[in-house]
Amino acid sequence: MQAFTVRVYGIMINEKKQVLVSDEYIRGGYYTKFPGGGLEFGEGTLECIIREWKEELDQDVEVVEHIYTTDFFQISAFDDKSQIISIYYLVKPTSPFTKPILANPFDFEIPEGVTQVEGVRWIDWNDFSAETVTLPIDKVLATMVKEKY
Repeated sequence: MQAFTVRVYGIMINEKKQVLVSDEYIRGGYYTKFPGGGLEFGEGTLECIIREWKEELDQDVEVVEHIYTTDFFQISAFDDKSQIISIYYLVKPTSPFTKPILANPFDFEIPEGVTQVEGVRWIDWNDFSAETVTLPIDKVLATMVKEKY
């Protein structure tokens, strides 16, 4: 049986020309990625990014435009059984940003027994590139964002 996982991510660029990323510790690995998450059955992709952003960042956003949908085969980083399809949207805030900001990558504590911890930080435009994110599809997207915006 073929399994597909659909992930939906938001790209936010602030007025200082910084890009928001999420630093995450997941099951023993460290990943820098874009905020977002998995599409749930019964919801559309726009609903998904708005929900995920609210859950992860406690901020309301509006989708500005679709940037990219995966156009190549990518196996999941967490199992070898599912194909990942990622959809990226440019988002803008419609409520204040109140989430604590990490000063440095992975600047958080991991309590014993916890399998997932996350924090967010802004990356200056001049420092932002495909090398600043971990996952293969995010690297493609980072290059596109640098070229487009």
